[in-house]
Amino acid sequence: MTSTTTTSPTPAASAPPAAAPHGGQGTLLDFRDVAMQFPNGTVALRGVDLTVDRGEFVTVVGPSGCGKSTLLRIASGLENASEGTAEVDTDRIGYVFQDATLLPWRNVEANVELLAELNGLGAGARRAAAAEAIELVGLAGFEKSLPKELSGGMRMRTSLARSLTLDPELFLFDEPFGALDEITRERLNDELLRLFVEKRFAGLFITHSVSEAVYLSTRVIVMSGRPGAIVGEFDVPFPMPRDPDIRFTPEFAELVGEVSHALREGHR
Repeated sequence: MTSTTTTSPTPAASAPPAAAPHGGQGTLLDFRDVAMQFPNGTVALRGVDLTVDRGEFVTVVGPSGCGKSTLLRIASGLENASEGTAEVDTDRIGYVFQDATLLPWRNVEANVELLAELNGLGAGARRAAAAEAIELVGLAGFEKSLPKELSGGMRMRTSLARSLTLDPELFLFDEPFGALDEITRERLNDELLRLFVEKRFAGLFITHSVSEAVYLSTRVIVMSGRPGAIVGEFDVPFPMPRDPDIRFTPEFAELVGEVSHALREGHR
């Protein structure tokens, strides 16, 4: 279990933060009244209450610079919150960045093995974990290819496979598909949902696309402009596994519209 806790300097008379509505025994991520101020004085987050339970896929949307990526960095332990408490109830965390961040001199197989290697997994177990992950993301046959020989979508699949070797309970995604064309992006959305249904990890996903957020998620969180605060929360009622054609239904369009309206209101 990993946990980061900081004490808020707010006056004693202030009311305690409200309990997060989705918290429970299966909660892997629990933020209570989290705020973040950087040394240069920039306030990125204020008063964030957020939980992510096992089997939930939660997506955060918000304007650029509102602290979405900072949320992930706090969740991963790369940053400590300035105020509030941030608790993560697992050491098995996967992190997929905006860029695939592959080592150019390593082929697909060696790149996928990297995190398992750094975590001290033996060579045989490492190769087996990499082979399974490569198969899961649909890259079988490309094990010996270098990153420069892969498309953008294939590089992101490699990055995803690399984190899968850790069998994460909590998966963090920082706009991993933002630079891809629409067709590739939709295909990878479907692949990610398939992995979520199969592995049932807890997911926290960052995106600027409201449509992508609704399609992927069990719950969508809307953040205001900086300093980022939660201004909206929407449960997504569509069942898993999700039919890609749901994107074209009136119900989907209505929910996208509601999230988009909350996003516009929060940015004023």
